[in-house]
Amino acid sequence: MTGTPSRVFVARLAGIAVFDPAGDQIGRARDVVVALRPPPRPPRVLGLVVEVPPHRLVFLPITRVTNIDAGAVIFDGRINMRRFEKRDSETLALGEMLDRTVELKEDGENAIVLDLGMEQTRTRDWLIVKVAVRRVGHSAGRAHGARLSLRRRRGETFVVDWDAVSGLGMVEEKQGAANLIAAFEQMRAPDLANVVHELSAKRRVEVAAALDDRRLADVLEELPEDDQVEILGELDVDRAADVLEEMGPDDAADLLGELPAEQREQLLALMQPEEAAPVRRLLTYADNSAGGMMTTEPVIVSPDATVAEALALIRNSDLNPALAAQVYVCRPPTATPTGRYLGTVHFQRLLREPPPTLVSAICDTELDPLRPSRSLEAVASYLATYNLVSVPIVDEGGHLLGTVTVDDVLDHLLPDDWRESVMDAPADEADEEEEALRGAAGDGERTVSRP
Repeated sequence: MTGTPSRVFVARLAGIAVFDPAGDQIGRARDVVVALRPPPRPPRVLGLVVEVPPHRLVFLPITRVTNIDAGAVIFDGRINMRRFEKRDSETLALGEMLDRTVELKEDGENAIVLDLGMEQTRTRDWLIVKVAVRRVGHSAGRAHGARLSLRRRRGETFVVDWDAVSGLGMVEEKQGAANLIAAFEQMRAPDLANVVHELSAKRRVEVAAALDDRRLADVLEELPEDDQVEILGELDVDRAADVLEEMGPDDAADLLGELPAEQREQLLALMQPEEAAPVRRLLTYADNSAGGMMTTEPVIVSPDATVAEALALIRNSDLNPALAAQVYVCRPPTATPTGRYLGTVHFQRLLREPPPTLVSAICDTELDPLRPSRSLEAVASYLATYNLVSVPIVDEGGHLLGTVTVDDVLDHLLPDDWRESVMDAPADEADEEEEALRGAAGDGERTVSRP
């Protein structure tokens, strides 16, 4: 592989772009597939897990990779779009080996795996030959008076040869996930959700435990319902309530709607009253109604707010584009349910007006809002007819209850399992070279020449 460094640490591959020979990006690397072999032989690298649009994971044999550098992986242009499925003989370097506890043979102390270094041999095979670790203390199986290295201290990080540690081939009961999460720190929530979805149930729970409440909430919102329920059920009830508070009220209501009534009420009771109240209101509406789809946290301003103040609100990076596209003008209170709804101002209109202008002077009052009982079809027709990305929902007294955004409508128009359908696309025909490479994973002798 011309230009490829002699050693590559796998955590640095997470999320880097994968290009064909013409320079077109086909996806991003998500993991490295290895085959563990009996000691002292190091694991053999079989290939990369690559995510191609839309959120489909495929296998790229290492024999087809022609170059790896700090910012890109280049392959020979041939890739099978069959959905990746990990086999029993295979291990995911990032998903399963990072954060594992190993024993340092030198002094019997425990260490946490931070990263793995792979190198290409003269036979053009790639092997895992180095392990980056952080020392954490004595192994339970080593005598308290065991000899310690004078050069290394608890908490120190360093790199050792593969055969200098033991325990990487064992399943750990309570494996952490801090370094796995660090490898994907810059990944967007939908992409991280795809990674989490592909992990084993054990690793999904461990990753959820290691994520902070806000990040976990963002990931849960993007996962299939079965994964959401599974992860939430494994959390301590107090933490589950905290995570629900971080979710959008509409997403929290959708998730709670999948739980048994007793569990749902327990979690609602543990949530802060001001966080639980909008969720309880949303749970009273039919799922495919405007009320059941709406979010209760649109951008709302009072009539005396200025254009400058409205623009400052929609600059909030936590707002998704659909919510930031329109500002709703209501009489106080400006938290839902608000005072009387007066009209809407699109952000493009805000950009065209002088900053001191009052929003009440430029809001659109001609389009009638919808009631929460309106059907999914009615909401979709409204958005399509007026070329909008969100629609206000009001009660009989004209108080704004929330808004339905176009992404909420799409969520309900698509099949119930659309997230799983995208993540689990059907398989293509088997690739002969891939089958030969992965079929030889455990023998440590046979190799497949690069085409």
